[in-house]
Amino acid sequence: MGIRQKVKVRGGAAVAVAAVLALALAGCGGDGGKAKEPTKSEAPQGQGSSSPQQPAPTANKASGPLEVIATAQGPSSLVLEINSAVRDQDGYVTVSGQIKNTGSEAISKLGALRGEERTASPGSVAGASLVDAVGKKRYLVLRDTEGRCACTTGLASISGKESIAFFAQFPSPPATTTEVVFGLPTFTAATIKISG
Repeated sequence: MGIRQKVKVRGGAAVAVAAVLALALAGCGGDGGKAKEPTKSEAPQGQGSSSPQQPAPTANKASGPLEVIATAQGPSSLVLEINSAVRDQDGYVTVSGQIKNTGSEAISKLGALRGEERTASPGSVAGASLVDAVGKKRYLVLRDTEGRCACTTGLASISGKESIAFFAQFPSPPATTTEVVFGLPTFTAATIKISG
């Protein structure tokens, strides 16, 4: 076989391989390239948490923005909006809302939000508390057996005009207590009503 014939054969083989690879790759995208939505059983679970964790609620496109039941002013241009405080049958109260940066500059000094906690749950809202003025009791954020809070973690910074969802879970005050004061370090206190 001459050199020209070898080049033609090799060139034809390369084209054939490229065509097969293109067909194989096209066959892999049978769902139009859409990512599969995780099912409930595939959703990531809390790592080692002994108490149930719930994400903060998000606005429903059909019903519009969430109701704001209380607002607290924080340092600089930070504002805390509380959307819900729900008591469940398991003896927990979950407070959910948004931390908003109403300014144009990013805010990165959020370490105070974790309160006195120094080792577990960095970048968290673990410093949050509920105060039952009538029962004269203060409730702190729940922790798992390894000291991690049942609350939002991973807060490093908030960009200008950005909102970050938060939640914090507490032991439930008595059923007769329907109004508590929510506190978060560096923010003003906010009186909230517990539903459920």
